Amino acid sequence: MAPKGKVGTKGKKQIYEENEATLKFYTRVILGANAIYAAVNLLIFYSSSTFWTWLLLVFALAVYAGSYRSMSAMAKPAFSEDGSLLDGGIDLNMEQGMAEHLKDVILLTAIVQVLSTISSYFWYLWLLAPARALHLLWVNFLGPWFTAESPSAPEEVNEKKQRRQERRQMRRF
Repeated sequence: MAPKGKVGTKGKKQIYEENEATLKFYTRVILGANAIYAAVNLLIFYSSSTFWTWLLLVFALAVYAGSYRSMSAMAKPAFSEDGSLLDGGIDLNMEQGMAEHLKDVILLTAIVQVLSTISSYFWYLWLLAPARALHLLWVNFLGPWFTAESPSAPEEVNEKKQRRQERRQMRRF
């Protein structure tokens, strides 16, 4: 049963600690996925690794680096000169925030990277990311814009109302 009333807000210190834990978790996910991929494709099956194996590893590393740097920049805390916490940064665990999409990209890349140790065709699953981006673009921006009704024409003022308004304006001057 959901609690009734207003949802409690998080303090700066709690946001700071949760952001640190979140960044630590995603660092471990990234390192784990890369370790598995490197162990299988670059150590065990080194003789069968191709240009595409290396290129897709570089692609995954670029995605990881971009997403993680964005998340860490969002979560950057601000401290005063005496060391006290002024701002905990943006809450990375906030629902419907940009950090949620960045975390999804990291997880998708890690899953695809680990699955690609079985078959390189699993890299095609990464096409889910642009598909999701296009879906969000359509649902949040383009769809409502295309399906919005045109602004209704102002109601035609009948002649009596128009004469009254003109008389009132004449009295004011």
